[in-house]
Amino acid sequence: MAGKFYGIGVGPGDPELLTLKAYRVLQEVDVVCVPKSAADRESLALSIINRVIKRQFTTVELSFPMSRDRQILEEHWARAGERVAQLVREGQKVAFVTIGDPMFYSTYGYVRAYLQKNYPDLPVETIPGITAMSACAAALEEPLATGEESLAVIPAAYNLKRLEEVLDRFDNVVLMKVNRYFDRVLELLREKGLTERAALVSRCGHPDQMVSREVTDLAGQKLDYMSILVIHKGGR
Repeated sequence: MAGKFYGIGVGPGDPELLTLKAYRVLQEVDVVCVPKSAADRESLALSIINRVIKRQFTTVELSFPMSRDRQILEEHWARAGERVAQLVREGQKVAFVTIGDPMFYSTYGYVRAYLQKNYPDLPVETIPGITAMSACAAALEEPLATGEESLAVIPAAYNLKRLEEVLDRFDNVVLMKVNRYFDRVLELLREKGLTERAALVSRCGHPDQMVSREVTDLAGQKLDYMSILVIHKGGR
């Protein structure tokens, strides 16, 4: 049987947001690859599918360090790519599961690029998933953008000067993974009079989901890694 590599987005946390296609393919694969960093206590993606997929499959952890050193990152992308290529060439169906969407700020994109370059004949299929920002908008009951409004989506680790430029240029802004930089971002929002236009959603779709429209109350608190800040400059 021919092997194949799948990149599967499993959504932001609620297992009911797993797509029908993702569910079907996960019922068929032989191996599930789980991206993990040294800081991970658990794989959120694996915990999601374990709540709905009631069958046995082999789990392979792929290590991706939380580093900004390009050389270190490329070494780990290559190792992951070689492991995936080996499994697929053995005739196995292999899924790389990722929270949210595999083509949106996901390590899957780097592994896929490595395979395209080094194993161009390897069968690959990407299955999209619901993004965390879409789920956060639903949790807030507020659209991310309407009419002619502009929207910027950036990681909070962005240079703060660039973030200031983004806040000035766009009507609405989504800041991904804001936990480590929240207090610095909050200070910038204060300077621009935008604290009342911001809302934070943490661990969206999980049982311990937290939604806060009083973002100033969160100053100095330790926020979860899966935290997103949504800013509507025009209000709602």
